[in-house]
Amino acid sequence: MLEILSANGSLAKKYKLKKGEIITAFDGFTAEDELDYVFYDSKSSFTISVKGADGAERRIDIVKPEYESLNLTFVKRDKINTCHNNCVFCFVDQMPAGMRESLYVKDDDYTMSFMCGNFVTLTNLSDENIDRLIRLHLSPIYVSVHTMDEHLRCELLRNRFAGKITSQLKKLTDAGITVHCQAVIVPNKNDGENLRFTARKLFEMYPYAADLAVVPTGLTKYRDGLTEIEDITAESAKEILDICDGLNAEFGVNFVLPADEYFVRSGREFKPASFYGDFSQIENGIGLTAKFISEASEGIYKTKLKKPRRVAVVTGVSAGPTIEKMCALSNAAAENLHAFALPVKNKFFGETVTCTGLLTGGDIAERLLAEYDCYDCAVIPANTLKEFEDVFLDGMTVKRLKGLVKGKKIIINREMGTFFDSLVKG
Repeated sequence: MLEILSANGSLAKKYKLKKGEIITAFDGFTAEDELDYVFYDSKSSFTISVKGADGAERRIDIVKPEYESLNLTFVKRDKINTCHNNCVFCFVDQMPAGMRESLYVKDDDYTMSFMCGNFVTLTNLSDENIDRLIRLHLSPIYVSVHTMDEHLRCELLRNRFAGKITSQLKKLTDAGITVHCQAVIVPNKNDGENLRFTARKLFEMYPYAADLAVVPTGLTKYRDGLTEIEDITAESAKEILDICDGLNAEFGVNFVLPADEYFVRSGREFKPASFYGDFSQIENGIGLTAKFISEASEGIYKTKLKKPRRVAVVTGVSAGPTIEKMCALSNAAAENLHAFALPVKNKFFGETVTCTGLLTGGDIAERLLAEYDCYDCAVIPANTLKEFEDVFLDGMTVKRLKGLVKGKKIIINREMGTFFDSLVKG
């Protein structure tokens, strides 16, 4: 149900909609959240069921120009659908105590998948939920498939209902819903021949099954009592890349997308930016390096700084070599610029965690203090911060970090294409 917060538009007044009233249904379907409103508000005619302050319900036939909005806003609800699984590789289970409460929420909400690109497993969905997803055409969505072997999927997710994935995906893709898939790889479980099987089964649903991201398990140092999982080795990374290349050659399209981490661990060259198409899985660590190299390179131009400038570029260990190369190109273009990569080991989660996005303020501060005499300013990538807030994973603020490294300028680089500008102008 949707409680109206404001109803100030001309159409809302025409139909006598008021603050505090509750919309209970659209066209006879229960109003579950604002996605229902967004979908129906774009139509030229529909019905709504409204409960007034006195508890009386009335039905209103809405007729309006298509895409002219009722201009309603609603009281926000914080409730989201949470995870019903107990995955052997769950990252939340590997979080230390004492962090922000929101970091321990195991969300598995298909509406968030549509709106924000969050991955969901579909295991907590009823047939009615699937039907609603199709009726509202919530496309695209992002699904953690992991494997199309139904028995193995139940084992990996530790959920006896996880084996319905084939029928669920078939129903969605047959209805024209685009699905971006991922497989978190557990060595000796869903790699090798099982990965080939999964990719081939999904490709039968192409192009609505749009792609399959292949990503390694994130392993922190907080795994006491959890399932033992092997870390990636150079050899296993090469095997994954060979499988992905072989499948893509078989399909004739770049359908299977390996995570950047496999290229780092194997020592192989990254794919060009063109390999990743529209970068639909970039938030999953797929093509991030290629996009960064492409966009950061385009932003480099010849210039001369008025005085020497030493810039430390904070990075995770995995991205260190790439950042060092981009710093070298930048130094060659800008006279008096001396930029260098400053890889930060992840002591908070453990040194097996090497991506930049999981660095904490405490680890960054420690590294900057250790190298205090080597730089004038430090550039920190925005993906280390909470979205829309200058707060690191461990709760440290950028303001606090600046206080710890007094006398040094801290620059937050928020766009790949502005990397060079952050070095010379930030």
